[in-house]
Amino acid sequence: MKKRRHAKILELINSGEIETQEELQSLLYKAGFEVTQATISRDIKELRLVKELSDKGRYYYSTGKKAGLEAVRRTGGIFGDSIISVEYAINIVCIKCFPGMAVAVCTAVDSMEWSGVVGTISGDDTIFVLCKTPDFAKIFTMNMEKILNVKNS
Repeated sequence: MKKRRHAKILELINSGEIETQEELQSLLYKAGFEVTQATISRDIKELRLVKELSDKGRYYYSTGKKAGLEAVRRTGGIFGDSIISVEYAINIVCIKCFPGMAVAVCTAVDSMEWSGVVGTISGDDTIFVLCKTPDFAKIFTMNMEKILNVKNS
């Protein structure tokens, strides 16, 4: 039960900006988990969740592992220079790259510790990213497209 609850908490905080323990408790209740504030507090500590500042100036719970501009800088621009397209089908994302570039891109993707990503596999010009759910695949694809647009602008 605890593992399922922890997985649900991670899913919830990765899908929206949850600002308070009460808000998290309410969302968990709607998902079928009856928990106390003390349990949520322990879960937050065990999951090592942190508070991050949103664009709106509010703090929300996060794993602290976000794929943002800093992650793009760390990859040395490999995404913008190597990726041709990013598409998803169900819970698998397919990243098409220029020949010989997929391994480097795949290594960069792995280093970013995307939430919702189970694992990756690459060939010479194609990468498959296995996501936990179709929603995570969609979010991953949208985030990659944002990174590509930031890099290419």
